[in-house]
Amino acid sequence: MTVLRHPVLDQAAAYRLWSATYDADPNPLLALEQRVLRERLAVTSATRVLDLATGTGRWLEYALALGARAFGVDLSPQMLAVAARKGMGGRLIHATLSALPFPNDFADLAICSFALGYLPSPEPAFREMARTSHRVIVSDLHPEAVQAGWVLSFRAGDLKCRVSSHHHPRPLLYHCAKAAGLRPAWQLEPRFGEPERALFMQAGKGRAFEAAQQIPAVLISCWTRP
Repeated sequence: MTVLRHPVLDQAAAYRLWSATYDADPNPLLALEQRVLRERLAVTSATRVLDLATGTGRWLEYALALGARAFGVDLSPQMLAVAARKGMGGRLIHATLSALPFPNDFADLAICSFALGYLPSPEPAFREMARTSHRVIVSDLHPEAVQAGWVLSFRAGDLKCRVSSHHHPRPLLYHCAKAAGLRPAWQLEPRFGEPERALFMQAGKGRAFEAAQQIPAVLISCWTRP
């Protein structure tokens, strides 16, 4: 059987297909981000959290487990439906990053995980995150990984699909954050480690693990409002 290689799908079409297997697919990038970021979130029962581009509710579920008052926002009805089946239905909102349905100063923390690359410009999202939240954490593919040819892709049956995205250079992210009134707090540039090796193996990419370790995989940045 012939497998079609990397048809490029827009965000809506991609996540409509991917939602059926998203939580079951081995994803080293998400695992790495979660491993290094959890200790930095400083979420307690007193924290109000916005999980932006929540997808199937990964960070939303984590925040709720810690007792936080948390809400998840996503543009994909199919991904939100998966999150709702986990019992988070009352915490999910269908909306875009450029028009968040929350008042000013609503949240202590906004997390935007692997989503800014889907926007032609990150400026509206930064403006909305700064308006609604006191602390903003953004993660995406590291620029060096993008330069090395890494792409966000998944399998849907016989298709190996690529999600259409934009690369926003680090200076542009800083410009948009500053324009929104945010200042840099810290930054992480993690590489894959032994905890992610098993996921490479499960995904049938075990031979690529050693080479992947040589490149920073994720860029995670935190900004705060003065």
